[in-house]
Amino acid sequence: MSETQTRRLPGRKAQAARNDGLILDAARTVFLADPGAPIAAVAERAGVGISALYRRYPSKEVLLRTLCHEGLRRFNTEADAALEDSDGWRGFVGFLQRVVAADVHSLTVKLAGTFTPSDEMWPDVRHSGEAVSELVGRAHSAGKLRPDFTAQDVGLVLESCAAIATPDPVRTAELRARMLAVLVDGMSVEGDLPGPPPAEGEFAFRWQR
Repeated sequence: MSETQTRRLPGRKAQAARNDGLILDAARTVFLADPGAPIAAVAERAGVGISALYRRYPSKEVLLRTLCHEGLRRFNTEADAALEDSDGWRGFVGFLQRVVAADVHSLTVKLAGTFTPSDEMWPDVRHSGEAVSELVGRAHSAGKLRPDFTAQDVGLVLESCAAIATPDPVRTAELRARMLAVLVDGMSVEGDLPGPPPAEGEFAFRWQR
């Protein structure tokens, strides 16, 4: 929920919404550093009481699931925005740049397999797959994307960028943007890629506990 939307809520609801934002921001920081951290560490970082956290998230698993679902929704928002671009290549590259800048895939890498996905997540999972396939297809149609690059390769690109981390967040963002630029250049040149592309669902095992 945005700050503007929060300000429109009545007092208690506005405070609850602010606390929720603080908790999710804190959880992202805590669990990216240590997926095994206790939920109390999230409450401490967020500056809220543990009882307030448990009223919103009754277990660590619920918090982790919510955190990853928020990342998935952000991914889909960026994919949908890219589909509005009439230039298939520009839309595809812009999508990759925004998702890397938002650091969506660090959560995927760190938290996969630490919770059981809920049925509520699957429509968004399906939507993400459909949107990425459409973006890749448009980039191919634009004549800019190498023909042997598949929708499943997108995950490899994003996770490769997410794997780059330094103690300095600004420098991390710079290096990830640099690596993405190198990868994008490789996507748009002729030549054969070694080995077959990832199969659809090949990495689904990570979400099984």
